[in-house]
Amino acid sequence: MKLLLVEDDTLIGETLVETLRDRAFAADWVKDGIAAGNALRNHSYDLVILDLGLPKRSGMDVLLGLRQRHDAVPVLILTARDAVEDRVRGLNAGADDYLAKPFDLNELLARVFALVRRSAGHGDTTLRIGSVAITPASREVSVDGNPVELSAREWAVLEPLITRPGTVFSRAQLEQKVFGWHDDVGSNAIEVYVHSLRRKLGPGIIRNMRGIGYVVDKT
Repeated sequence: MKLLLVEDDTLIGETLVETLRDRAFAADWVKDGIAAGNALRNHSYDLVILDLGLPKRSGMDVLLGLRQRHDAVPVLILTARDAVEDRVRGLNAGADDYLAKPFDLNELLARVFALVRRSAGHGDTTLRIGSVAITPASREVSVDGNPVELSAREWAVLEPLITRPGTVFSRAQLEQKVFGWHDDVGSNAIEVYVHSLRRKLGPGIIRNMRGIGYVVDKT
């Protein structure tokens, strides 16, 4: 899953980016409203964490611009503006959730995961592919009932494939889901992670469409 963080506070931004990447998100970070607008017009994201008090262009203007061009990406407002009227205005403008600063990091992560699940339509559903069981909400994976540990990057590769079974993802599309702007991406990085996933889950889970990309078949 790829996420955009729009936050001008360096300390908060660094902490959130590190935490989100540890949780298998590819996280891009911008610090003002104009950069946010450019990122959202030129890149695809699964979630946006948006501060309102931004330089150059307000977070509210960024949100209104998103919704005016019918971009339905989930938006979590994260701001020091905690008055009821501010929350109502943000939600009415098209935000999906609203969290006031200072905030508890675990609560923020819980809200992020809830928005991602809701957007993907998973809830607590367990997906079954042969002997493999995958619960996206908790990121639990098992083979023949035995738990399997996946690294953050392995999960980041697997998640888009299982959430859209039957859809072929090119290597470039998976790279966009897994890596942020500033990550050093090797030319065979996706192949390495797919090979590792096949070793852990079985060779038939992820199919290679030669010259096109990778797919998990519909069950």
